[in-house]
Amino acid sequence: MAPPQLSSETSVKQKEEAAGGGNYTRRFFTWEEVALRTGRIPPYEEHWLVIDRKVYDVSGFYKRHPGGARVMRHYAGQDATDAFMAFHLDKNQVNKYLKPLLIGELAPDQPDSEPNKNQLTIEDFRKLRSTVEEMGLLKPNNVFFFLVFLHIVLLDAGAWLTIWYFGSSLVPFFIGVALYTTAQCQMNWFQHDLGHLSVFSKSKWNHMLHEVIMCLMKGLSAKWWNNLHFQHHAKPNCFRKDPDLNMHPFLFVLGNKLAAELGMQKKKFMPYNHQHKYFFISGPGLLLPFFQFSVFYFTIKKKEWLELTLLTSYYIRISLMYIPIMGFKCFIMYYLLIRLFEICCFTWVSQMNHIPMHIDYDQNTDWVSAQLQATCNVDQSFFNDWFTGHLNFQIEHHLFPTMPRHNFWKVAPLVKSLCAKHGIAYQCKSLLTAFGDIVRSLKDSGQTWHDAYMHG
Repeated sequence: MAPPQLSSETSVKQKEEAAGGGNYTRRFFTWEEVALRTGRIPPYEEHWLVIDRKVYDVSGFYKRHPGGARVMRHYAGQDATDAFMAFHLDKNQVNKYLKPLLIGELAPDQPDSEPNKNQLTIEDFRKLRSTVEEMGLLKPNNVFFFLVFLHIVLLDAGAWLTIWYFGSSLVPFFIGVALYTTAQCQMNWFQHDLGHLSVFSKSKWNHMLHEVIMCLMKGLSAKWWNNLHFQHHAKPNCFRKDPDLNMHPFLFVLGNKLAAELGMQKKKFMPYNHQHKYFFISGPGLLLPFFQFSVFYFTIKKKEWLELTLLTSYYIRISLMYIPIMGFKCFIMYYLLIRLFEICCFTWVSQMNHIPMHIDYDQNTDWVSAQLQATCNVDQSFFNDWFTGHLNFQIEHHLFPTMPRHNFWKVAPLVKSLCAKHGIAYQCKSLLTAFGDIVRSLKDSGQTWHDAYMHG
């Protein structure tokens, strides 16, 4: 006989009586009770989430979450099983932190995930993940990543040697800019691998090298990057949850639904019907000062003094390397051009998979549907793989964030089969088409805003 479902008040009372060390009287909850605990529905101020049918109260923990407080808050009141499995390598270690937060489990008559979700899709994806693990596709190839790092170092050294040997006249100046920009772009993708724990089998080695690479070789903060990027992966293209949408609505309106909403509200921060034109300048151009300011603001606010010291040493290092051989003014121009070209590359590559896709508020859909409606792929080729750091396989990367990028092509056919079985669109396009779709989608959403603003 199934135990009776508990009311919200009874659940909270028993939770308080049994709190401490994860030892709890066996209690059962419904999805409706969990859904109330988002921290935003008075009087239910707790933050609950579900992992593998177990219910956890993370109200006192989410601010200490190593991946950032907002990642856990984004899943408050929801099933976080697939996100949990996707982000963590060492489940046993993480379970030590979860155990004291355990307050109960779902009642036996409750489905494995929220009733509004496609249970068959969820079940099949979890089987696919087990298959992926059995195939060893989550294990990194150390030789591959060593060669990636080596070619970055050679590009970096080649830029400096060019200026040192040939001087800073026009031709060697721009050759140096090209080599250093390429090195920094490739370093973006390599630090991305480290941040996703896909270079080494042990999480701690990924974290350690990520901090060193980001601070000493890019002048950025690893923790700052983690805080933003994990939110993006947890809830891609979800307004107010994905920080990649932070420029909406101040500079751009993204997605036709949100564009129409903004137009109906008669809000006009910018002439959005021209956003596909000013994106070329304002998009990459404003990211450069934003990144520089937010990195230092974050490290100081969070009192990350080690990171602040390390990233400051990056600027000292490159100044000592370049100023003696090219002069201060020439170095400033050299550095600014490198950062501008790098941020342009980063913007176009990172947004070609997302801006043209569905953008909305969080609808709490299943993991596969949420990732597929927010991402698309770009055709595989040696150049595309190298140029984008394998982010042309954005679908596979979003479904399996810790998977080493050299295995994306192996899992892609399995993902396509899963999508075909459940009628989920799997989009793949050419690189130039993907770039063009950024502009086309901005034009469409800008026109949608304009029509709603003028006639709504």
